Amino acid sequence: MGRRYRFLSVGLGPLGVRIASDVVARGLGEVVAGVDPAFAGRALSELVPGAAVDVAVGARLDDVAGPIDVAIVATASDLPAVAPTLRALLARHINVVSTCEELAWPWDRHLELAGELSQLALARGVHLLGTGVNPGFVMDALPIAVTTVCSAVRRVEVHRIQDAGMRRLPFQAKIGATLSVAEFHARVAAGTVRHVGLRESASMIASALGLVLEQYEESIEPVIAEQPMTCGLGPIAAGDVRGVHQEARVTSGGREVISLVFHAAIGEAEPHDRVIVEGEPRVDLTIAGGVHGDVATSAVTLNAIVGLLDLDHAPGLHAMSTIPLRGCAPPRR
Repeated sequence: MGRRYRFLSVGLGPLGVRIASDVVARGLGEVVAGVDPAFAGRALSELVPGAAVDVAVGARLDDVAGPIDVAIVATASDLPAVAPTLRALLARHINVVSTCEELAWPWDRHLELAGELSQLALARGVHLLGTGVNPGFVMDALPIAVTTVCSAVRRVEVHRIQDAGMRRLPFQAKIGATLSVAEFHARVAAGTVRHVGLRESASMIASALGLVLEQYEESIEPVIAEQPMTCGLGPIAAGDVRGVHQEARVTSGGREVISLVFHAAIGEAEPHDRVIVEGEPRVDLTIAGGVHGDVATSAVTLNAIVGLLDLDHAPGLHAMSTIPLRGCAPPRR
């Protein structure tokens, strides 16, 4: 049933802990080490049930010894901030899969850095992949896969509508829940409130379909609470922000070819994911209720790892559109 892998978890916030816990629960391997300055010195098994016993969480990568097959990096969204960690891991001949959104398709926003990381992974004979539910699947890999049944594609449209009340607290903070409208706009300007990844998703789709990204436009607006409500971060007054609405549009050949709508808010009544392909034939696919972001991010990350390593895929920097799509990986025995 395939070998069991030795995992290192870098970043033990809610998402990192969930992924590491799923490694154990799904029987995919062993979590033998963890790194996170916020939890340095604590027993890894306290944070991740079933993880290696008598192992303390390290503050730095230098604190980790012993053989590691793959590292899961769940720390930041911005690639330049994560790059030093990626370099250090690749230099140690460790495969890396990260939830860093800008790593999902780095050849647009960070072309030079992508080239550097790709060359380092190739030189060390290991894999580097950025993935997750979004970017990584729902708004890019999934619509690309849907076009497999088409003989021609004129336009791709994707809607991701989420009830953020079901998501982890850092996600609720990232979409601006509980803020006043003025605070929302101030934090958007500072870059701390936003969904990161629409440009990466658009670029991945455009590349897969052979479209030249001639013009890219993105907008962001608050979703306002019409009545008092509450979420994991606290109360939301009527008139304050309960979420975010972002849209991205790509023009190629003088016409709009890609439209992405990301809407995440507390108390959203009809969450769903929808992919519309205007082509031959036309395809309109809706996932009622939507894909749960936290559950799916962990699943996509782990299934992609198993697919990459089991298939002995070519080393280097990859995206979800450059590797075979892999279903749910079975337990290792």
